[in-house]
Amino acid sequence: MTETTQPRRQDGDSLPGFFLALATYVFWGFLPFYMKALAHIAPAEVVAHRILWSVPVAGAVLVATGRTADLARALRTPKMLGMGALTAAIVSLNWGIYVWAIGSGHALDAALGYYINPLFSIFLGRVLLHERLLPAQWLAIGLACVAVAILTWEVGRVPVVALSLPLTWGIYAFFKRSLPIGPNQGFMLEILMLAPFALGYMIRQALIGQSHFLQGVPFDTAMLLGCGAVTAVPLILYANAAKRLTLSTIAIMQYIAPTMIFLIAVFIFGEPFGRAQAIAFPLIWAALVLYTFAMIRQAKRANRAVSP
Repeated sequence: MTETTQPRRQDGDSLPGFFLALATYVFWGFLPFYMKALAHIAPAEVVAHRILWSVPVAGAVLVATGRTADLARALRTPKMLGMGALTAAIVSLNWGIYVWAIGSGHALDAALGYYINPLFSIFLGRVLLHERLLPAQWLAIGLACVAVAILTWEVGRVPVVALSLPLTWGIYAFFKRSLPIGPNQGFMLEILMLAPFALGYMIRQALIGQSHFLQGVPFDTAMLLGCGAVTAVPLILYANAAKRLTLSTIAIMQYIAPTMIFLIAVFIFGEPFGRAQAIAFPLIWAALVLYTFAMIRQAKRANRAVSP
C-alpha cells in the first residue's frame, strides 16, 4: 500500500505536498470499506479488475504529464521489461493478499502488517544492502519480533497475513529501486504487463459463468470498474507528495493508513481484539516510535552535514 523507496526532498516540506500525502493516506485508510463491499467476489477477480481498470487512469496521467516517451523506452528495453515483470508479479501478489484479508475478516492483521512494513524495510536494507542500522532501529526490530512471537504463541499459528504483506511489499520496493524510471511510468509498465493476464482471467470467469462484471448487478459492475481509480489515484498522489516532503514527515504520516484500518477493523468490522493483540500492538507502536525518532534524528544530522 505505502511506497517508501522513491527519492524525496530533504530541504523542507511544502503545504501542497502535505495535503497530497494526507489525501493519499486517508484514501488508503478508508480502502477497507471498498474492499469489504466486494467481499462476495473472489479476490483474484477483484485484483484482475484493479489491474485492468488502472490502465486508462495511469495512461491518462502519463499523457497529461508528457511522460509517454519514458514508458516507450522502457517497453523497448529487455532488462527493464524483465525487472518490470518481476515487480508486477510481486505487487499483484501483495494486492491479492490485502483483498483476501479484508474480505475474510483479517483487516486487523492487515493493519499489523502495514505497521510492521517500515521495520521490515529497514531490516531488508540491512540484509540485502548492508545498510548500517542505529541501536534504536535494532531495538525497534526486536520489539516487532517479540510482538509477532506473542501472537504466534497465543493464537497457535504464525500471523501469515501480518507477515506476508510487509514481506511482499518490502521485496517489491527493493526490486523497484532497479527501475530507472519515474513512479508513474513504473506503475504503468507493471499494469501493462499484468493486463493480458487480468483480461484472460476475466474472460475465463465469464465463460464459466462465475464473473460478477456486467451480470445484471449494477452495484458489482460499478464497484469493479472503480477498482482502477481506487488503485491508481492514491499511488499517483503519493508519487507527487513524496517529491514535496522530507523523509521524516513521510515517516510520521505513513502511520495514518494502518491506524485507520486498525480502528475500522476493531470498532466497525467487529474483529476480535484479544489479549495477544492487546500486548502485540503496543509493542509495535513502541517500536515505531523508536524507528521514527531514529529516522528523524538521522535526517537532521544529514541536513546539518550538507548545510554550508
